[in-house]
Amino acid sequence: MSAPTDVAAAAALLERGGEARAGGTDVMARAATGAAAGPFTDLGRVAGLRGIEWDAEGAARIGATTTVARIAADPALREAYPALTATAAALATPQIRAVGTIGGNLLQRNRCWYFRNPAFSCHQDGGEGCPAREGDHRHGTVFDTSPCVAPHPSSLAAALLVYGARVEAVRSGETSVLPVADLYDPADGARDHVLAAGDLLTAVLLPPPAAGETAAYRRATARSRAEWPMVEAVARVVRDGGRVVSAAVAAGGVARAPVRLPEVEAALVGGAADPSAAAEAVAGLPGRCSPLPGTRYKAALLRDTVRDVLERALA
Repeated sequence: MSAPTDVAAAAALLERGGEARAGGTDVMARAATGAAAGPFTDLGRVAGLRGIEWDAEGAARIGATTTVARIAADPALREAYPALTATAAALATPQIRAVGTIGGNLLQRNRCWYFRNPAFSCHQDGGEGCPAREGDHRHGTVFDTSPCVAPHPSSLAAALLVYGARVEAVRSGETSVLPVADLYDPADGARDHVLAAGDLLTAVLLPPPAAGETAAYRRATARSRAEWPMVEAVARVVRDGGRVVSAAVAAGGVARAPVRLPEVEAALVGGAADPSAAAEAVAGLPGRCSPLPGTRYKAALLRDTVRDVLERALA
């Protein structure tokens, strides 16, 4: 395993092949089952990828290897981006948050048990077909947009969607920036994100914060701790007095990519900033779904989870 100390060296190593390793909570688990073969470039000593910076307009730049725990606990981030810090604080366990990174969370591979089992082959490992589609897909998608039915597992991606955040990546000395929304392709059955092999995610870029924002996050799980969500939702509401002037709502665990819910947002904008508005805003969500036989339960669960976050964000 290589351990570079600067961004340029790390990017050069990745261009030769293999995978980046930051906290290692995903890549080492996949390596144990043969779903990640290496070689690995360890990013832990690259100081240029860590930390939180602020510009003159109050916008934050978060280095890709900044830990989830630091994001959750940072008071300035909590004040500026409450939807992000609430989501970070709810992830996994304290041990995972202490080592897991924002970049690793965004680029992690899906949790489909067929993909991670060497006895099976699927679109994700270069094969054909999706054994989960005809097999056990109880944790699969409820928006059927791709040949692969494994939802993307990044909770932080959903939170960043509601801020219109962007990501910065480096390849061959060139820096590119793209919206978090474009980091994923909901129709792609073979990849969990669109970055090419050799690309190094370096930072997350947030816009200046909005005054009057309230936010909430909720995950629906089968047990109270250390469980991947069946459905998760995050909402941020910006109000002026008693009226909603803007709203952003996103959901995870339901599609190949975390999704914004524009019809829910539109139902809130211009209305009263009151929890009673939530029920009507989410009423049509089950009708939007295209569930698999084993994920029909998620249509109602999505509606109710989004309603919960909206009621708390509007309270």
